[in-house]
Amino acid sequence: MHLTPEQREQFDVEGYIFLTDLFDADEMATLNREAHRIFALERTEIVREKDGKTARTAFAAQNYNEAFRRLGRHPRLVAPVQQLLGGDVYMHQFKINAKAAFNGDVWQWHQDYGTWSRDDLMPEPRAMNIALFLEDVTEFNGALMFIPRSHKGGVIEAGHDRQTTSYPLWTIDDATIARLVDEGGIIAPKGKAGSAMLFHCNLVHGSPSNMSPHDRTIVYLSLCHVDNHIRRFKRAEWIAHRDFAPIESLDDDCLKTLEPTP
Repeated sequence: MHLTPEQREQFDVEGYIFLTDLFDADEMATLNREAHRIFALERTEIVREKDGKTARTAFAAQNYNEAFRRLGRHPRLVAPVQQLLGGDVYMHQFKINAKAAFNGDVWQWHQDYGTWSRDDLMPEPRAMNIALFLEDVTEFNGALMFIPRSHKGGVIEAGHDRQTTSYPLWTIDDATIARLVDEGGIIAPKGKAGSAMLFHCNLVHGSPSNMSPHDRTIVYLSLCHVDNHIRRFKRAEWIAHRDFAPIESLDDDCLKTLEPTP
């Protein structure tokens, strides 16, 4: 898959591209089934909500699940990022965020590169995210919210919030968010499973809690140009990866040829 000049311009100006129907229903059914299988595991890489039971996020699933290993090397995801970043990329972070029905907590307003810069010493914002919807995202189940053009201001001052949720995050204060929204507005992309949001690592984003009876599961691939790899290794390897080898894409049908999990 290759992006059009218009899509590349939108990414530069607005900080994101939203793609619908990137994967079909069968591919999403496979990934969604495997995601919920992962959430039931007892592994260090799986962070729970404050209740200690509900899965919040599963890190590094590509290292212990074949379906997600293949997804992390899927050409429909890797090729557009190579275009936007101008060369080979490696996987800096991989996580499946489970905003569970009724119990899925907020993700506060933040920039991802703010964390990667402060905690991991990633030199430049030559990295980006893909958020792939594994389940339908609606206005009711905790849709992601983005502030368009907020990536243009560079890294924004943030505080390390260790109290609000079960996962510490570098978060942006309310006054700054209000100013950014006045300037760029807010969008909340909604769509069917198989849709994907490609967004700049400095684009400010967050999501509310899920009060609905419907799960909202999204897998995030955070890809970085190989020349821009991190220089500090204080976080666990399953959070901030240390394999800087370029991703080699698989065949386009790699999810369809996966053998069913027994």
